[in-house]
This record gives sequence, C-alpha cells and structure tokens, in this order.
Amino acid sequence: MKDSIKDSIKVRGFSRIRIGHMVKHGKLIIDGDSEWTGPNQVVNEGFQDYICALIGAVAGSKQISYIGLGTGTAPNATHNTLEGETGTRKTTSNSVVASKTMQATAAFASGDHPGGTPTLQNVGLFNTSSGGSLACGNTYSTSAWQSNQGISATYQLRFS
Repeated sequence: MKDSIKDSIKVRGFSRIRIGHMVKHGKLIIDGDSEWTGPNQVVNEGFQDYICALIGAVAGSKQISYIGLGTGTAPNATHNTLEGETGTRKTTSNSVVASKTMQATAAFASGDHPGGTPTLQNVGLFNTSSGGSLACGNTYSTSAWQSNQGISATYQLRFS
C-alpha cells in the first residue's frame, strides 16, 4: 500500500539590514531599514553541505558562522559565492528563536567599512571568514553605506 502522507521540509530565508550611525550615549539612529525581505535562495551546496551533511554528521559538513554583505544581485542555486561581496565577513551570533527558525545576527561597525560608498543590496551566510562556500543569500533594496555608519544584519532560516 502506498503512503498517502508525505514528509517534506521547506527552508525559506528572510533577512533584514539596518544601516545607522551612533550619536551621544551610544544611541543608534537608523538611516535605512530593508525591513524583512525574502524568501531567499538556499544554494545547492547549502542544501548539500549545511543541511543534509550536517543532519547526517557527514565528514565535511558545514555550519553557518559568518555573514557577508555585497553589491550584487541575489544568488542562484549554483552560486557558491556572494556576488560583489564587499568588506569583511562578520561572525554571527546564532540562536533558535522559534521551534523552526534559526536566526543569525551580526553587527558591522563604521570601522568595518571597506572604503568608498558601496551600494549594498545582498547578504549571505557562510562557514568561514573568507573563501568557504555560500549557504544561502538574499537581496534587498539598495542602500549606500557611508563611512560613518554601522550595520545591523539579521538573517532567519525558517523551516516548514
């Protein structure tokens, strides 16, 4: 007899990028907010190395521990890098914020600014501070990053 019930898992990612500057007493003034954008693109290597291999404790499996910003468009399924990645990746603080949601957060200080005035429009999650491979990525409305601004980046992977 054929089972009529099928198990399936969907992974959808959503990101939020907030750009602002600090004023007296450490208060952050928000200059730009992408709001929640998504769903994202989990790339082929993201499914293979970050989800399937990790669940099976397969040698070489990867865990998300860095977030990067870029000036390019959203990745497609075959990408393993973030188009137009700029500046340095930041270590994420990862947590489970709901029974089926992993959240990665990181802050980029004005000192992390790469120079010039990059027009940011994508974000991605990685396993290493440089190189490595992209797990997933997202795009949002462009925002110019000024040298006196910091960035708060939040990325959620929601499983259903």
